[in-house]
Amino acid sequence: MSDDGAQPGERIASHIAHNARVWNFWLGGKDHYEVDEQVGSMVTSMYPSIGEVARADRAFLGRAVGFLAGEAGIRQFLDIGTGLPTANNTHEVAQRIAPDARVVYVDNDPIVLTHARALLTSSDEGATHYVDADARDPRAIVKAASETLDLEKPVAVMLLGILNFVVDTDEATSIVHRLVEAIPSGSYVVLTHPTLELGGEGNEAAMKFWNENATPPITARTGAEIAAFVDGLEIVEPGLVSCARWRTEEGEEGPLVAQFGVVARKP
Repeated sequence: MSDDGAQPGERIASHIAHNARVWNFWLGGKDHYEVDEQVGSMVTSMYPSIGEVARADRAFLGRAVGFLAGEAGIRQFLDIGTGLPTANNTHEVAQRIAPDARVVYVDNDPIVLTHARALLTSSDEGATHYVDADARDPRAIVKAASETLDLEKPVAVMLLGILNFVVDTDEATSIVHRLVEAIPSGSYVVLTHPTLELGGEGNEAAMKFWNENATPPITARTGAEIAAFVDGLEIVEPGLVSCARWRTEEGEEGPLVAQFGVVARKP
């Protein structure tokens, strides 16, 4: 339930395209309305690689969580702006490697809440919990997450495709910094973010169309602006790169998609 007291079904605006549902459409899912398909199709016509971006972002999540649960030994994950459940969600990837991994998902979209409660089930050894909260309220997120996660131990904070919906860059930077302050040394921040760099110049008109016809409003950022989100953290190799090219299989180079990805460690 949200702070306004509305039940999830009462908060679903089926007449306005919404990011979580349109993203589901781009990933080939079925959890969206006609308006989401209409807007998603129009964006695709304007920026044909958007589906590839969505799939690359999802694949990046799998590789990043695999690295964190495996090589980095992380057992706690805070996934903010998780979106609609699909294949290889954070807890599924983490708990395949470490069955005792604990995952808290955060989103404030009511259709996501409904699906998450039904589908995000944990292993017996681990834990999976869902928090209905806004990414713009790190204090509330941290407080709620602390009921499931031990914030005295390292946590991986996942911010995939969410900071681009915080249009003010100072506010977006503040959100990341406040989350980093709440987690101990040895924790990680993982984020992806769209850009007009990396061949993404054609996305500018599509984003303008989105902001006129869907919610929430979106913004692209430069690599330098995105790097500033994790300023002061230790950047994991290969650094800030197109998310499709972050730690791909040996000898395999992913496509160049206009979505930066980065994993950074709190020293």
